[in-house]
Amino acid sequence: MFFRTVATSAAILVALAVTGAVAGPAWEPEPVTEHLHLATASTAIGGADPDAGEPGDFEVRETAVTIPLADGREVGGLLREPVEAGADADRPGIVFVHGAGTGKASDAFTLAATALASAGITTLVPDKRLDNYSTRHRDYEQMARDYAWSVRYLREVPGVDPDDVGLYAESEGAWVSPVMMVDDPRLAFQILVSAPVVPPRQQAAYAVDNYLRNTDVPGGVFRAIPRAVGMKLPGGGFEYADFDVRPWLREQDDPILAVFGTNDASMPLEQGTRELLADADDVTVRFYERANHGINVETPGGLVLHPDFARDVADWVLGLPATASAPPQVAGAQPAQLYLAAPVPQPHWYGDGDWLVRVVVTAGALLVVGSLLLGGVAVASGVTRRRSGRPGARLARGLRAPLTGLAVGSVATMLGLAAYLGAVARLALDYEKNALVVQGGWIAVRLLGLVAVVAAALLLNRVRDRRMSVADRGPAGAVRADPVPSDAVRPEPPDTARPEPHRPRRVAVAVVSTGFWVTVLGATALLVTLAYWGAYQLGI
Repeated sequence: MFFRTVATSAAILVALAVTGAVAGPAWEPEPVTEHLHLATASTAIGGADPDAGEPGDFEVRETAVTIPLADGREVGGLLREPVEAGADADRPGIVFVHGAGTGKASDAFTLAATALASAGITTLVPDKRLDNYSTRHRDYEQMARDYAWSVRYLREVPGVDPDDVGLYAESEGAWVSPVMMVDDPRLAFQILVSAPVVPPRQQAAYAVDNYLRNTDVPGGVFRAIPRAVGMKLPGGGFEYADFDVRPWLREQDDPILAVFGTNDASMPLEQGTRELLADADDVTVRFYERANHGINVETPGGLVLHPDFARDVADWVLGLPATASAPPQVAGAQPAQLYLAAPVPQPHWYGDGDWLVRVVVTAGALLVVGSLLLGGVAVASGVTRRRSGRPGARLARGLRAPLTGLAVGSVATMLGLAAYLGAVARLALDYEKNALVVQGGWIAVRLLGLVAVVAAALLLNRVRDRRMSVADRGPAGAVRADPVPSDAVRPEPPDTARPEPHRPRRVAVAVVSTGFWVTVLGATALLVTLAYWGAYQLGI
Protein backbone atom coordinates (compact mmCIF):
# COMPACT_ATOMS: atom_id res chain seq x y z
CA MET A 1 0.00 0.00 0.00
CA PHE A 2 2.87 2.38 0.83
CA PHE A 3 4.62 2.02 -2.50
CA ARG A 4 1.37 2.29 -4.41
CA THR A 5 0.53 5.52 -2.54
CA VAL A 6 3.97 6.92 -3.36
CA ALA A 7 3.59 6.01 -7.03
CA THR A 8 0.09 7.48 -7.27
CA SER A 9 1.21 10.64 -5.46
CA ALA A 10 4.11 11.02 -7.88
CA ALA A 11 1.78 10.60 -10.86
CA ILE A 12 -0.59 13.26 -9.52
CA LEU A 13 2.31 15.63 -8.83
CA VAL A 14 3.63 15.22 -12.36
CA ALA A 15 0.15 15.81 -13.81
CA LEU A 16 -0.26 18.99 -11.76
CA ALA A 17 3.25 20.18 -12.64
CA VAL A 18 2.61 19.69 -16.36
CA THR A 19 -0.76 21.43 -16.08
CA GLY A 20 0.83 24.44 -14.41
CA ALA A 21 3.67 24.59 -16.93
CA VAL A 22 1.56 24.46 -20.10
CA ALA A 23 -1.06 26.88 -18.73
CA GLY A 24 1.36 29.79 -19.32
CA PRO A 25 2.59 32.40 -19.53
CA ALA A 26 6.24 31.78 -18.73
CA TRP A 27 8.60 34.37 -17.26
CA GLU A 28 11.89 34.87 -19.10
CA PRO A 29 13.14 38.47 -18.71
CA GLU A 30 15.89 39.60 -21.05
CA PRO A 31 19.26 40.24 -19.36
CA VAL A 32 21.01 43.60 -19.72
CA THR A 33 24.05 43.04 -21.91
CA GLU A 34 25.30 46.61 -22.30
CA HIS A 35 25.74 48.73 -19.19
CA LEU A 36 26.06 52.48 -18.79
CA HIS A 37 29.53 53.99 -18.73
CA LEU A 38 29.66 56.83 -16.22
CA ALA A 39 32.05 59.72 -16.77
CA THR A 40 33.04 60.03 -13.10
CA ALA A 41 32.08 58.76 -9.66
CA SER A 42 31.54 62.35 -8.49
CA THR A 43 27.93 63.59 -8.54
CA ALA A 44 28.95 67.28 -8.56
CA ILE A 45 27.03 69.38 -11.09
CA GLY A 46 29.16 70.82 -13.87
CA GLY A 47 28.65 74.51 -14.62
CA ALA A 48 27.26 75.27 -11.16
CA ASP A 49 27.48 78.89 -9.96
CA PRO A 50 30.06 79.01 -7.14
CA ASP A 51 28.30 82.06 -5.68
CA ALA A 52 24.88 80.38 -5.49
CA GLY A 53 23.45 79.31 -2.17
CA GLU A 54 24.06 75.95 -0.58
CA PRO A 55 21.95 73.96 1.87
CA GLY A 56 22.24 75.59 5.29
CA ASP A 57 22.89 79.14 4.02
CA PHE A 58 19.40 80.38 4.95
CA GLU A 59 17.05 79.93 7.84
CA VAL A 60 13.75 78.39 6.74
CA ARG A 61 10.26 79.66 7.50
CA GLU A 62 7.62 76.93 7.32
CA THR A 63 3.97 77.90 6.80
CA ALA A 64 0.87 75.71 6.58
CA VAL A 65 -1.19 76.80 3.57
CA THR A 66 -4.48 75.91 1.88
CA ILE A 67 -4.48 75.40 -1.87
CA PRO A 68 -7.79 75.70 -3.79
CA LEU A 69 -8.54 73.23 -6.57
CA ALA A 70 -10.65 73.63 -9.71
CA ASP A 71 -13.82 71.92 -8.45
CA GLY A 72 -14.15 73.90 -5.24
CA ARG A 73 -12.16 71.41 -3.19
CA GLU A 74 -8.96 72.31 -1.40
CA VAL A 75 -5.86 70.60 -0.13
CA GLY A 76 -3.41 71.56 2.54
CA GLY A 77 0.27 72.11 2.05
CA LEU A 78 3.54 73.25 3.60
CA LEU A 79 5.36 76.27 2.18
CA ARG A 80 9.03 76.59 3.09
CA GLU A 81 10.82 79.88 2.36
CA PRO A 82 14.44 80.96 2.81
CA VAL A 83 14.60 83.84 5.27
CA GLU A 84 17.41 86.40 5.55
CA ALA A 85 17.51 90.20 5.79
CA GLY A 86 18.24 91.67 2.39
CA ALA A 87 17.84 88.36 0.56
CA ASP A 88 17.34 88.68 -3.17
CA ALA A 89 13.80 88.36 -4.46
CA ASP A 90 12.73 86.44 -7.55
CA ARG A 91 13.94 83.12 -6.18
CA PRO A 92 13.26 79.80 -7.96
CA GLY A 93 10.36 77.74 -6.67
CA ILE A 94 9.71 73.99 -6.58
CA VAL A 95 6.38 72.15 -6.30
CA PHE A 96 6.74 68.59 -4.99
CA VAL A 97 4.72 65.78 -6.61
CA HIS A 98 4.09 62.74 -4.41
CA GLY A 99 4.98 59.14 -5.10
CA ALA A 100 2.64 56.23 -4.37
CA GLY A 101 3.58 55.89 -0.72
CA THR A 102 2.88 59.43 0.48
CA GLY A 103 -0.12 61.72 0.68
CA LYS A 104 0.28 64.31 3.44
CA ALA A 105 2.66 67.24 3.20
CA SER A 106 3.57 66.76 6.84
CA ASP A 107 4.88 63.25 6.12
CA ALA A 108 6.60 63.73 2.77
CA PHE A 109 9.76 65.36 1.43
CA THR A 110 10.55 66.96 4.79
CA LEU A 111 14.32 66.66 4.54
CA ALA A 112 14.60 67.50 0.84
CA ALA A 113 12.16 70.41 0.87
CA THR A 114 13.79 71.95 3.95
CA ALA A 115 17.33 71.49 2.64
CA LEU A 116 16.50 73.09 -0.71
CA ALA A 117 14.72 75.98 1.02
CA SER A 118 17.82 76.55 3.15
CA ALA A 119 19.81 76.91 -0.09
CA GLY A 120 17.57 79.74 -1.33
CA ILE A 121 14.75 77.94 -3.16
CA THR A 122 11.13 78.34 -2.09
CA THR A 123 9.46 74.91 -1.86
CA LEU A 124 5.81 73.91 -1.70
CA VAL A 125 4.72 70.41 -0.70
CA PRO A 126 0.96 70.06 -1.24
CA ASP A 127 -1.16 67.28 0.16
CA LYS A 128 -2.02 64.72 -2.48
CA ARG A 129 -5.68 64.76 -3.47
CA LEU A 130 -6.94 61.35 -2.33
CA ASP A 131 -10.70 61.42 -2.91
CA ASN A 132 -10.18 60.41 -6.56
CA TYR A 133 -7.10 58.25 -5.97
CA SER A 134 -7.10 54.60 -4.94
CA THR A 135 -5.31 51.36 -5.62
CA ARG A 136 -7.87 50.50 -8.28
CA HIS A 137 -8.21 53.93 -9.89
CA ARG A 138 -5.54 56.52 -10.67
CA ASP A 139 -5.76 59.11 -13.42
CA TYR A 140 -2.34 60.66 -13.97
CA GLU A 141 -3.62 63.33 -16.32
CA GLN A 142 -6.23 64.40 -13.78
CA MET A 143 -3.58 64.35 -11.06
CA ALA A 144 -1.48 66.67 -13.23
CA ARG A 145 -4.40 69.11 -13.42
CA ASP A 146 -4.82 69.00 -9.64
CA TYR A 147 -1.12 69.65 -8.98
CA ALA A 148 -1.23 72.54 -11.46
CA TRP A 149 -3.12 74.52 -8.83
CA SER A 150 -0.15 74.20 -6.49
CA VAL A 151 2.06 75.62 -9.25
CA ARG A 152 -0.34 78.54 -9.62
CA TYR A 153 -0.27 79.08 -5.85
CA LEU A 154 3.53 79.09 -5.65
CA ARG A 155 3.86 81.55 -8.52
CA GLU A 156 1.90 84.08 -6.47
CA VAL A 157 4.09 83.77 -3.37
CA PRO A 158 6.10 87.00 -2.82
CA GLY A 159 9.79 86.56 -3.66
CA VAL A 160 9.21 83.69 -6.14
CA ASP A 161 9.98 84.24 -9.81
CA PRO A 162 6.81 82.93 -11.53
CA ASP A 163 8.84 82.02 -14.61
CA ASP A 164 11.36 80.02 -12.59
CA VAL A 165 9.04 77.50 -10.97
CA GLY A 166 9.72 73.81 -11.55
CA LEU A 167 8.72 70.35 -10.32
CA TYR A 168 10.27 67.77 -8.03
CA ALA A 169 8.56 64.41 -8.70
CA GLU A 170 9.35 61.17 -6.93
CA SER A 171 8.56 57.63 -8.09
CA GLU A 172 4.92 57.50 -9.24
CA GLY A 173 4.98 61.30 -9.40
CA ALA A 174 7.37 60.95 -12.35
CA TRP A 175 4.39 59.71 -14.39
CA VAL A 176 2.52 62.90 -13.45
CA SER A 177 5.08 65.68 -13.75
CA PRO A 178 5.85 65.20 -17.48
CA VAL A 179 2.14 65.70 -18.18
CA MET A 180 2.28 68.92 -16.16
CA MET A 181 5.30 70.11 -18.13
CA VAL A 182 3.47 69.66 -21.43
CA ASP A 183 0.24 71.20 -20.13
CA ASP A 184 2.11 74.22 -18.75
CA PRO A 185 5.04 75.28 -21.00
CA ARG A 186 5.79 78.07 -18.54
CA LEU A 187 7.24 75.53 -16.08
CA ALA A 188 11.02 75.95 -16.07
CA PHE A 189 12.54 72.62 -15.06
CA GLN A 190 11.86 69.15 -13.75
CA ILE A 191 13.62 67.02 -11.13
CA LEU A 192 12.80 63.31 -11.42
CA VAL A 193 13.69 61.24 -8.36
CA SER A 194 13.65 57.46 -8.83
CA ALA A 195 11.62 57.78 -12.03
CA PRO A 196 10.27 54.50 -13.45
CA VAL A 197 9.98 55.88 -17.03
CA VAL A 198 8.50 52.53 -18.20
CA PRO A 199 4.72 51.89 -17.78
CA PRO A 200 3.48 50.90 -14.29
CA ARG A 201 2.79 47.27 -15.21
CA GLN A 202 6.32 46.81 -16.53
CA GLN A 203 7.80 48.57 -13.52
CA ALA A 204 5.77 46.41 -11.12
CA ALA A 205 6.90 43.19 -12.81
CA TYR A 206 10.50 44.40 -12.87
CA ALA A 207 10.38 45.39 -9.21
CA VAL A 208 8.94 42.06 -8.11
CA ASP A 209 11.44 40.12 -10.23
CA ASN A 210 14.39 42.15 -9.00
CA TYR A 211 13.33 41.94 -5.38
CA LEU A 212 12.83 38.19 -5.54
CA ARG A 213 16.25 37.71 -7.12
CA ASN A 214 17.87 39.85 -4.45
CA THR A 215 16.33 37.73 -1.71
CA ASP A 216 17.18 34.38 -3.32
CA VAL A 217 13.58 33.31 -3.63
CA PRO A 218 13.12 29.78 -5.06
CA GLY A 219 12.84 29.81 -8.84
CA GLY A 220 9.31 28.46 -8.75
CA VAL A 221 7.94 31.69 -7.35
CA PHE A 222 8.84 33.64 -10.50
CA ARG A 223 6.10 31.93 -12.50
CA ALA A 224 3.54 33.93 -10.52
CA ILE A 225 4.93 37.27 -11.79
CA PRO A 226 3.33 37.41 -15.26
CA ARG A 227 0.22 35.59 -14.05
CA ALA A 228 -0.38 38.14 -11.28
CA VAL A 229 0.96 41.33 -12.87
CA GLY A 230 -0.16 40.55 -16.42
CA MET A 231 -3.74 39.53 -15.73
CA LYS A 232 -6.82 41.68 -15.66
CA LEU A 233 -7.39 42.04 -11.95
CA PRO A 234 -10.72 41.00 -10.39
CA GLY A 235 -13.41 43.66 -10.54
CA GLY A 236 -11.76 45.70 -13.31
CA GLY A 237 -10.01 49.02 -12.91
CA PHE A 238 -6.22 49.43 -12.86
CA GLU A 239 -6.28 51.02 -16.34
CA TYR A 240 -3.37 53.18 -15.25
CA ALA A 241 -1.15 50.08 -15.19
CA ASP A 242 -0.43 50.59 -18.90
CA PHE A 243 0.06 54.38 -18.82
CA ASP A 244 3.01 55.33 -21.04
CA VAL A 245 4.77 58.55 -20.01
CA ARG A 246 7.31 58.58 -22.83
CA PRO A 247 5.14 60.51 -25.34
CA TRP A 248 4.86 63.30 -22.74
CA LEU A 249 8.62 63.31 -22.23
CA ARG A 250 9.16 63.66 -25.97
CA GLU A 251 6.89 66.72 -26.13
CA GLN A 252 8.78 68.84 -23.59
CA ASP A 253 12.04 70.71 -24.04
CA ASP A 254 12.76 71.95 -20.51
CA PRO A 255 15.82 70.68 -18.60
CA ILE A 256 15.55 67.51 -16.53
CA LEU A 257 17.64 66.36 -13.59
CA ALA A 258 17.13 62.64 -13.03
CA VAL A 259 18.53 61.06 -9.86
CA PHE A 260 18.62 57.44 -8.74
CA GLY A 261 19.93 55.46 -5.77
CA THR A 262 22.01 52.42 -6.64
CA ASN A 263 20.32 50.42 -3.86
CA ASP A 264 16.87 50.98 -5.36
CA ALA A 265 15.72 47.51 -6.41
CA SER A 266 12.35 48.69 -7.69
CA MET A 267 13.40 50.83 -10.66
CA PRO A 268 15.12 49.89 -13.96
CA LEU A 269 17.94 52.34 -13.33
CA GLU A 270 20.00 51.94 -16.49
CA GLN A 271 17.07 51.31 -18.79
CA GLY A 272 15.20 54.34 -17.45
CA THR A 273 18.28 56.49 -17.96
CA ARG A 274 18.69 55.37 -21.57
CA GLU A 275 15.05 56.07 -22.33
CA LEU A 276 15.21 59.52 -20.73
CA LEU A 277 18.30 60.38 -22.75
CA ALA A 278 16.56 59.20 -25.91
CA ASP A 279 13.25 60.98 -25.27
CA ALA A 280 14.19 64.38 -23.82
CA ASP A 281 16.74 67.12 -24.36
CA ASP A 282 19.03 68.57 -21.69
CA VAL A 283 18.93 65.59 -19.33
CA THR A 284 21.39 65.38 -16.44
CA VAL A 285 21.60 62.07 -14.57
CA ARG A 286 23.14 61.28 -11.20
CA PHE A 287 23.47 57.96 -9.36
CA TYR A 288 24.01 58.01 -5.58
CA GLU A 289 25.92 55.18 -3.97
CA ARG A 290 24.04 53.05 -1.40
CA ALA A 291 20.99 55.34 -1.68
CA ASN A 292 17.53 53.81 -1.69
CA HIS A 293 14.33 54.72 -3.51
CA GLY A 294 14.04 58.03 -1.64
CA ILE A 295 17.79 58.80 -2.05
CA ASN A 296 18.26 58.01 1.62
CA VAL A 297 21.23 56.12 3.05
CA GLU A 298 21.42 54.01 6.17
CA THR A 299 23.41 55.49 9.06
CA PRO A 300 23.80 54.44 12.71
CA GLY A 301 21.19 57.09 13.52
CA GLY A 302 18.71 55.90 10.86
CA LEU A 303 17.90 56.92 7.30
CA VAL A 304 19.09 60.32 6.10
CA LEU A 305 19.35 62.01 2.72
CA HIS A 306 22.50 61.18 0.83
CA PRO A 307 24.95 63.89 1.93
CA ASP A 308 25.57 65.13 -1.63
CA PHE A 309 22.00 65.02 -2.89
CA ALA A 310 20.55 68.33 -1.68
CA ARG A 311 23.74 70.18 -2.64
CA ASP A 312 23.66 68.76 -6.16
CA VAL A 313 19.96 69.53 -6.68
CA ALA A 314 20.42 73.08 -5.38
CA ASP A 315 23.49 73.62 -7.62
CA TRP A 316 21.58 72.38 -10.65
CA VAL A 317 18.46 74.51 -10.01
CA LEU A 318 20.33 77.68 -9.04
CA GLY A 319 22.77 77.26 -11.94
CA LEU A 320 20.14 77.01 -14.69
CA PRO A 321 20.28 77.49 -17.62
CA ALA A 322 24.04 76.87 -17.61
CA THR A 323 23.74 73.59 -15.71
CA ALA A 324 21.09 72.16 -18.05
CA SER A 325 23.66 70.85 -20.50
CA ALA A 326 26.90 71.11 -18.54
CA PRO A 327 29.05 67.96 -18.45
CA PRO A 328 29.20 65.35 -17.20
CA GLN A 329 25.74 64.27 -18.37
CA VAL A 330 25.73 60.91 -16.54
CA ALA A 331 27.82 60.48 -13.39
CA GLY A 332 27.95 58.98 -9.93
CA ALA A 333 28.12 55.43 -8.61
CA GLN A 334 27.85 52.59 -11.12
CA PRO A 335 24.32 51.12 -11.24
CA ALA A 336 23.79 47.42 -11.88
CA GLN A 337 20.59 46.43 -13.69
CA LEU A 338 20.49 42.71 -14.41
CA TYR A 339 17.30 42.38 -16.48
CA LEU A 340 15.22 44.65 -18.68
CA ALA A 341 11.74 45.82 -17.80
CA ALA A 342 9.57 44.70 -20.73
CA PRO A 343 5.90 44.23 -21.64
CA VAL A 344 4.41 41.59 -19.36
CA PRO A 345 3.06 38.43 -21.07
CA GLN A 346 -0.73 38.27 -20.85
CA PRO A 347 -2.35 35.13 -19.37
CA HIS A 348 -4.92 33.16 -21.33
CA TRP A 349 -8.65 33.64 -20.72
CA TYR A 350 -8.63 31.23 -17.78
CA GLY A 351 -5.96 33.43 -16.15
CA ASP A 352 -8.30 36.41 -16.09
CA GLY A 353 -8.74 37.69 -12.55
CA ASP A 354 -12.53 37.45 -12.54
CA TRP A 355 -12.38 33.89 -13.90
CA LEU A 356 -9.86 32.80 -11.28
CA VAL A 357 -11.96 34.29 -8.51
CA ARG A 358 -15.03 32.46 -9.81
CA VAL A 359 -13.16 29.17 -9.86
CA VAL A 360 -11.90 29.56 -6.30
CA VAL A 361 -15.28 30.72 -4.97
CA THR A 362 -17.09 27.90 -6.78
CA ALA A 363 -14.60 25.35 -5.47
CA GLY A 364 -15.07 26.65 -1.95
CA ALA A 365 -18.85 26.46 -2.33
CA LEU A 366 -18.60 22.88 -3.57
CA LEU A 367 -16.52 21.91 -0.56
CA VAL A 368 -19.03 23.49 1.79
CA VAL A 369 -21.98 21.81 0.06
CA GLY A 370 -20.18 18.48 0.02
CA SER A 371 -19.38 18.63 3.71
CA LEU A 372 -22.96 19.62 4.54
CA LEU A 373 -24.37 16.73 2.53
CA LEU A 374 -22.03 14.18 4.05
CA GLY A 375 -22.37 15.57 7.56
CA GLY A 376 -26.15 15.94 7.35
CA VAL A 377 -26.74 12.42 6.11
CA ALA A 378 -24.36 10.99 8.70
CA VAL A 379 -26.24 12.72 11.51
CA ALA A 380 -29.63 11.75 10.08
CA SER A 381 -28.53 8.15 9.66
CA GLY A 382 -27.35 7.96 13.24
CA VAL A 383 -30.58 9.42 14.60
CA THR A 384 -32.70 7.15 12.42
CA ARG A 385 -30.71 4.12 13.46
CA ARG A 386 -31.06 4.85 17.16
CA ARG A 387 -34.76 5.73 17.09
CA SER A 388 -36.24 3.26 14.64
CA GLY A 389 -33.59 0.77 13.76
CA ARG A 390 -33.86 1.77 10.13
CA PRO A 391 -30.58 1.80 8.18
CA GLY A 392 -29.05 4.94 6.68
CA ALA A 393 -26.07 5.50 4.42
CA ARG A 394 -22.44 6.39 4.95
CA LEU A 395 -19.09 6.50 3.18
CA ALA A 396 -17.40 3.18 2.73
CA ARG A 397 -14.80 2.36 5.32
CA GLY A 398 -11.40 3.99 4.74
CA LEU A 399 -12.64 6.88 2.57
CA ARG A 400 -13.57 9.53 5.10
CA ALA A 401 -10.02 10.26 6.34
CA PRO A 402 -8.37 10.76 2.92
CA LEU A 403 -11.39 12.72 1.66
CA THR A 404 -11.12 15.03 4.66
CA GLY A 405 -7.36 15.31 4.13
CA LEU A 406 -7.87 16.22 0.47
CA ALA A 407 -10.48 18.88 1.23
CA VAL A 408 -8.67 20.42 4.20
CA GLY A 409 -5.26 20.14 2.52
CA SER A 410 -6.37 21.89 -0.67
CA VAL A 411 -8.02 24.72 1.26
CA ALA A 412 -5.05 25.10 3.60
CA THR A 413 -2.61 25.20 0.66
CA MET A 414 -4.68 27.83 -1.14
CA LEU A 415 -4.88 29.99 1.98
CA GLY A 416 -1.18 29.46 2.61
CA LEU A 417 -0.27 30.47 -0.94
CA ALA A 418 -2.43 33.60 -0.73
CA ALA A 419 -0.87 34.53 2.62
CA TYR A 420 2.62 33.88 1.27
CA LEU A 421 2.17 36.01 -1.85
CA GLY A 422 0.63 38.76 0.26
CA ALA A 423 3.56 38.69 2.69
CA VAL A 424 6.10 38.80 -0.14
CA ALA A 425 4.23 41.71 -1.75
CA ARG A 426 4.25 43.62 1.55
CA LEU A 427 7.97 43.06 1.96
CA ALA A 428 8.57 44.23 -1.61
CA LEU A 429 6.53 47.39 -1.15
CA ASP A 430 8.36 48.18 2.09
CA TYR A 431 11.77 47.34 0.57
CA GLU A 432 12.42 44.80 3.32
CA LYS A 433 14.05 41.38 3.35
CA ASN A 434 13.04 38.37 5.40
CA ALA A 435 14.50 34.99 4.44
CA LEU A 436 12.26 33.14 6.89
CA VAL A 437 9.12 34.48 5.20
CA VAL A 438 10.36 34.39 1.61
CA GLN A 439 12.04 30.99 1.59
CA GLY A 440 10.53 29.27 4.61
CA GLY A 441 7.04 30.33 3.57
CA TRP A 442 7.46 28.81 0.12
CA ILE A 443 8.62 25.51 1.62
CA ALA A 444 5.59 25.50 3.92
CA VAL A 445 3.21 26.07 0.99
CA ARG A 446 4.80 23.23 -0.98
CA LEU A 447 4.54 20.88 2.01
CA LEU A 448 0.86 21.71 2.49
CA GLY A 449 0.30 21.01 -1.19
CA LEU A 450 2.08 17.68 -0.87
CA VAL A 451 -0.24 16.68 2.01
CA ALA A 452 -3.26 17.34 -0.21
CA VAL A 453 -1.74 15.28 -3.04
CA VAL A 454 -0.97 12.30 -0.77
CA ALA A 455 -4.54 12.43 0.53
CA ALA A 456 -5.78 12.45 -3.07
CA ALA A 457 -3.61 9.41 -3.87
CA LEU A 458 -4.91 7.48 -0.85
CA LEU A 459 -8.48 8.32 -1.78
CA LEU A 460 -8.02 7.30 -5.40
CA ASN A 461 -6.47 3.96 -4.48
CA ARG A 462 -9.14 3.13 -1.92
CA VAL A 463 -11.93 3.99 -4.34
CA ARG A 464 -10.33 1.61 -6.85
CA ASP A 465 -10.12 -1.13 -4.24
CA ARG A 466 -13.81 -0.80 -3.44
CA ARG A 467 -15.06 -0.53 -7.01
CA MET A 468 -16.29 -4.12 -7.05
CA SER A 469 -16.96 -4.55 -3.35
CA VAL A 470 -19.68 -1.94 -2.76
CA ALA A 471 -22.95 -3.81 -2.38
CA ASP A 472 -26.37 -3.56 -0.84
CA ARG A 473 -27.29 -6.69 1.08
CA GLY A 474 -30.99 -7.42 1.25
CA PRO A 475 -32.81 -8.88 4.25
CA ALA A 476 -32.21 -12.43 3.03
CA GLY A 477 -28.48 -11.86 2.76
CA ALA A 478 -28.34 -11.89 -1.05
CA VAL A 479 -25.79 -9.53 -2.56
CA ARG A 480 -27.09 -7.16 -5.25
CA ALA A 481 -25.78 -4.09 -7.00
CA ASP A 482 -26.05 -0.72 -5.29
CA PRO A 483 -29.13 1.01 -6.77
CA VAL A 484 -27.16 4.30 -6.85
CA PRO A 485 -23.86 3.51 -8.61
CA SER A 486 -21.03 4.71 -6.38
CA ASP A 487 -17.58 3.42 -5.56
CA ALA A 488 -17.52 5.39 -2.37
CA VAL A 489 -20.85 4.87 -0.64
CA ARG A 490 -22.50 1.97 1.03
CA PRO A 491 -25.78 1.77 2.94
CA GLU A 492 -25.62 0.82 6.55
CA PRO A 493 -26.64 -2.83 7.10
CA PRO A 494 -30.37 -3.01 7.75
CA ASP A 495 -31.96 -4.21 10.91
CA THR A 496 -33.52 -7.51 9.79
CA ALA A 497 -36.13 -7.22 12.48
CA ARG A 498 -37.35 -3.90 11.12
CA PRO A 499 -36.77 -3.81 7.39
CA GLU A 500 -36.49 -0.39 5.76
CA PRO A 501 -38.43 0.68 2.68
CA HIS A 502 -36.22 0.66 -0.43
CA ARG A 503 -36.81 4.25 -1.62
CA PRO A 504 -35.54 6.16 1.48
CA ARG A 505 -32.40 4.07 1.43
CA ARG A 506 -31.74 4.90 -2.23
CA VAL A 507 -32.21 8.60 -1.49
CA ALA A 508 -29.72 8.47 1.39
CA VAL A 509 -27.15 6.67 -0.76
CA ALA A 510 -27.62 9.20 -3.56
CA VAL A 511 -27.10 12.12 -1.19
CA VAL A 512 -23.90 10.66 0.25
CA SER A 513 -22.62 9.84 -3.23
CA THR A 514 -23.33 13.40 -4.36
CA GLY A 515 -21.60 14.84 -1.30
CA PHE A 516 -18.55 12.71 -1.96
CA TRP A 517 -18.10 13.69 -5.61
CA VAL A 518 -18.94 17.33 -5.01
CA THR A 519 -16.18 17.45 -2.39
CA VAL A 520 -13.72 15.75 -4.73
CA LEU A 521 -14.61 18.18 -7.54
CA GLY A 522 -14.12 21.24 -5.33
CA ALA A 523 -10.77 20.04 -4.03
CA THR A 524 -9.60 19.13 -7.55
CA ALA A 525 -10.44 22.63 -8.80
CA LEU A 526 -8.31 24.10 -6.00
CA LEU A 527 -5.40 21.77 -6.81
CA VAL A 528 -5.47 22.78 -10.48
CA THR A 529 -5.58 26.46 -9.47
CA LEU A 530 -2.61 25.90 -7.17
CA ALA A 531 -0.76 24.24 -10.04
CA TYR A 532 -1.43 27.30 -12.21
CA TRP A 533 0.21 29.52 -9.58
CA GLY A 534 3.26 27.28 -9.36
CA ALA A 535 2.71 25.41 -6.11
CA TYR A 536 3.44 22.07 -7.79
CA GLN A 537 6.42 22.89 -9.98
CA LEU A 538 8.95 20.11 -10.52
CA GLY A 539 11.32 21.94 -12.80
CA ILE A 540 9.02 21.37 -15.76
